[in-house]
Amino acid sequence: MEKLQYISQGFTIEDQELNIRKALDNGTQWIQVRWKNAPEQEFIRLCEISKKLCSDYHSVCIINDHVQIAKDLDADGVHLGLKDTSIETARHMLGNHKTIGGTANTISDVLQRMNEPCDYIGLGPLRFTSTKEQLSPILGFEGYQKIIENLKERSLEIPKIFAIGGVVLNDIELLQQIGIYGVAVSGQITNQPSVISEFKTVLQL
Repeated sequence: MEKLQYISQGFTIEDQELNIRKALDNGTQWIQVRWKNAPEQEFIRLCEISKKLCSDYHSVCIINDHVQIAKDLDADGVHLGLKDTSIETARHMLGNHKTIGGTANTISDVLQRMNEPCDYIGLGPLRFTSTKEQLSPILGFEGYQKIIENLKERSLEIPKIFAIGGVVLNDIELLQQIGIYGVAVSGQITNQPSVISEFKTVLQL
């Protein structure tokens, strides 16, 4: 599984498509199509465009929240928030070969996600981010450390956890030392797509 995921950003379908193209051009191999509050038909269109682009670039394309759209388009999977469709329902709809990620904010969320089970956990937010409305309580590095330590105390295998929420390049080394598997990045890659090569170097991709 890739260790770097780009979460798409943009207020219009044109912005979204441009940002996804730039991320792919600069070497991203995993896109999560995320466009909150979008008109449904435009979101479906964006997902269709993204799926084709990712196929052309041999990259993974997952859809945020919308399991039915992911199924209809044969996308590579979905990412689900805690209040979205259940992992069990999504797995039943999409099958075992698709990637399903789940959001978490606390140790109990992480244990729930491990139990469900999803393929990776998006744990965050690391810090404040303006790209997400109704932000969950901020974890900081200390929050990640406590959750990983808690899992170790329970003698549980550490799942593939992705740090999410305001993550930037300089955070990677410390996150990896803590035991975080990968990162999901939106703002820094949107603003500076060329940074992707540096992310990949630090993540040793």
